[in-house]
Amino acid sequence: MSKKPYYITTAIAYTSGKPHIGNTYEIVLADAIARFKRKEGYDVRFQTGTDEHGQKIEEKAKEAGISPKEFVDQTAGEIKRIWDMMNTSYDKFIRTTDEDHEKQVQKIFRKLYDKGDIYKGYYEGMYCTPCESFFTESQLVDGKCPDCGRPCQPAKEEAYFFKMSKYADRLIEHINTHPEFIQPESRKNEMMNNFLLPGLQDLCVSRTSFSWGIPVDFDPKHVTYVWLDALTNYITGLGYDCDGNHGELFEKYWPADLHLIGKDIIRFHTIYWPIFLMALDIPLPKQVFGHPWLLQGDGKMSKSKGNVIYADDLVELFGVDAVRYFVLHEMPFENDGVITWELLVERLNSDLANTLGNLVNRTISMTNKYFGGVVANCGETDGFDKDLMDVALDTKHKVINKMSKLRVADAMTEIFNLFKRCNKYIDETTPWLLAKDPEKKDRLSTVLYNLVESITIGTSLLSSFMPETAEKIFAQLNSKERTMDELDMFGLYESGTKVTDKPEILFARLDVKEVLEKVEAMYAAKAEPEEPEEPVIDIEAKEEITFDDFEKMQFQVGEIISCEAVKKSRKLLCSQVKIGSQVKQIVSGIKAHYTPEEMVGKKVMVLVNLKPAKLAGVLSEGMLLCAEDADGNLSLMVPEKEMPAGAEIC
Repeated sequence: MSKKPYYITTAIAYTSGKPHIGNTYEIVLADAIARFKRKEGYDVRFQTGTDEHGQKIEEKAKEAGISPKEFVDQTAGEIKRIWDMMNTSYDKFIRTTDEDHEKQVQKIFRKLYDKGDIYKGYYEGMYCTPCESFFTESQLVDGKCPDCGRPCQPAKEEAYFFKMSKYADRLIEHINTHPEFIQPESRKNEMMNNFLLPGLQDLCVSRTSFSWGIPVDFDPKHVTYVWLDALTNYITGLGYDCDGNHGELFEKYWPADLHLIGKDIIRFHTIYWPIFLMALDIPLPKQVFGHPWLLQGDGKMSKSKGNVIYADDLVELFGVDAVRYFVLHEMPFENDGVITWELLVERLNSDLANTLGNLVNRTISMTNKYFGGVVANCGETDGFDKDLMDVALDTKHKVINKMSKLRVADAMTEIFNLFKRCNKYIDETTPWLLAKDPEKKDRLSTVLYNLVESITIGTSLLSSFMPETAEKIFAQLNSKERTMDELDMFGLYESGTKVTDKPEILFARLDVKEVLEKVEAMYAAKAEPEEPEEPVIDIEAKEEITFDDFEKMQFQVGEIISCEAVKKSRKLLCSQVKIGSQVKQIVSGIKAHYTPEEMVGKKVMVLVNLKPAKLAGVLSEGMLLCAEDADGNLSLMVPEKEMPAGAEIC
């Protein structure tokens, strides 16, 4: 009987630089899901790759003094190296500079144009280069990109547009009738309420202000807009052909079972991508999962500070599987996770060294000590055995249930619950006391057999998440990985098998102080030269204004009397600001730099007579003034001396 196909993809990594551990988390997560699906018996196709076009790439290549192709070749090679280092089992690494991909993108563009879904027009608006996205003034937050918070620049050029509204109602119906399509649920609500239901604007799908992109073959001064180029990798990588002569892989694996992406690009994958597919008369993917972010615990990552955490640095200190364990187990299903060096050491010591490593080492050591390494089931059971067996046999079903809902961290917790139960079983059966009584030799042998059998079951489930560790455990126990069907049976470990006589320490306990010293030395070696004591920043000059223009603006000192985070926004804080006898509500994109508690009580500089506007659905009646350095760090402007709330700034 042929296996059921399962197609999983990651977002393709943007080749603007080396991915940090937060970027790397996604490929490890996808790999764990792909491996587990293979174990369940699916015929898995796992695709990842790199997104290599756009203005940002063109600019970075120019800064580096090389061609864009040379730049992306280097960066794509580095990304692939890291994916391979993390032991990820992808089947296809696609690059958007691949010739067959570029050819299909051109054919897709022409097909949609001939169909009337793409038309030529004229664009004037605000453009965010890092996000490769256009925005209207009303979509900006504090005048900056609503997605990344960076400055946007005015852009005005001829462009082609896609008629998004033509397919909006059909997409809304699909989302409503396929509740599993967008996960988690909160992402679906965000897309519906913030984008689809208010009405979609036509999407700019070409650019003329830069050249590093796939040319529109019938109008070569235009290059294809990055999202129409990038998103189509999911089908071109399977051999999709716009003329209908599809490859075998496309016929077999499309539609995709799962697009695994970061929550920051959920809009592109659940609105733009489905609409493109509808226009091409192609079935929609079955599910898009927008996973949360892995954040640095001690502040914003900055290359100039030398505190960016990269996967290869982590692997050097902890090993591949320890890093895989941490990012998979510590990431919540829906909320952002946090990574710190201290937490890494804590988890390695408690879960990997103690719960798992010590269990395997103790079991093998006792088997060698008491029976010369031979594991035999003598059938001498008592009341403790049944509970251990029940937990071991039930773990498979619990893990399958969690993985079916993409709750990977919870699935790993179930596996480690089995290992914890094994450790408890050792305490309950006290093998060291049984060994003192010759008449209880058979009972002792059975206890050790039950432990080896339970460890084998747990390790068979662990192999999808920590494959190298699983291989090491199987080698030491002289056992092999069980199939899913075999995990329904207890007692398959062949009685009389001999374990290794030299058990390997799987995970050594680490001293947090020593680790932090190594980290500090590592950062010091990689840190960029210190900036001058008094750095200066030159910014682009704006148009001159007259004194009359200046007099129109009213600046006053305000006192923040309360502050809270804006729901469903990762950047906005809402402050109640006392200005004289009035209290104004002001929304600011400074959540990454100040907590609500830090804000309360501050005296700040306020632009009072700014026209009220809604940001993320919350009314803002002014603006708090900030300074920004070269790293994007913000500082509220505060009076040098004590000033009353309402004092005029002139």
